[in-house]
Amino acid sequence: MTAAVFFGCAMLAFGPPLALFLFTVADDAVKIILLIASSFFWLVSHLLTSAIWLIVKASTSDPAAYLSIGVIISVLLQETFRFLLYLVLKRAEKGLKKLTEDENHVLLENKNVLAYVAGLGYGLVSGAFSLVNLLADSTGPGTVGLHNEAKDFFIVSSAFTLAFILLHTGWSVLFFRFLDTRNYLGVAYVVLSHLAVSLVTLLNAQQLYAVSLTIVYAVTVVTGIWAFSAAGATQGSFKRFLTPKVQSTIVTSDL
Repeated sequence: MTAAVFFGCAMLAFGPPLALFLFTVADDAVKIILLIASSFFWLVSHLLTSAIWLIVKASTSDPAAYLSIGVIISVLLQETFRFLLYLVLKRAEKGLKKLTEDENHVLLENKNVLAYVAGLGYGLVSGAFSLVNLLADSTGPGTVGLHNEAKDFFIVSSAFTLAFILLHTGWSVLFFRFLDTRNYLGVAYVVLSHLAVSLVTLLNAQQLYAVSLTIVYAVTVVTGIWAFSAAGATQGSFKRFLTPKVQSTIVTSDL
């Protein structure tokens, strides 16, 4: 049973992001380098958050207070490092051109692809850090659901992890696009929505999973649609993407 929980939760959280990686990133060395670089930026932000959180925790005895403060600090640092990543990538365009075979590489031709890969890297490492310890605990010994605890804790955590990976991907697309166009209201949406959904997860301490999941996935859908539109996609392009491509064959005869 513990093995089924482990693999089920792992595939729920990382199955769709892994598919995105395999189909859109894995075939390009430059995209892989960019994904790893963006992951490093998130790790640095997390390291600083941990150091500040320890200081805050030592200065207050109220768990709710230092958890809320920790969440706010974490979000602000993550968005700060997302902005620093944007600045670094802007300055590294010449270097990226040297890494590619030609100047018409998809990363340089379409800046939305660059933002998408950076966001996916941000989300994957965020998801790994948030869920890996829970997945290790799911292998036993013991189980959840005792002492009136929620028996769906692992699957709910996996659903949250998936949402945040997708959100980070969409947030980066919007964030980079809004900075390019100097749309600071859009930048504010990214920061405030990140802060809102992160604070909503504090409701899980009261086992209000239905409320928190509904809010987080509603924001995920809105962010995804907005990122889809900001990247220049339309309903027509989405329909063409879903339509199977049929290769026409020409039959020749020597008769």
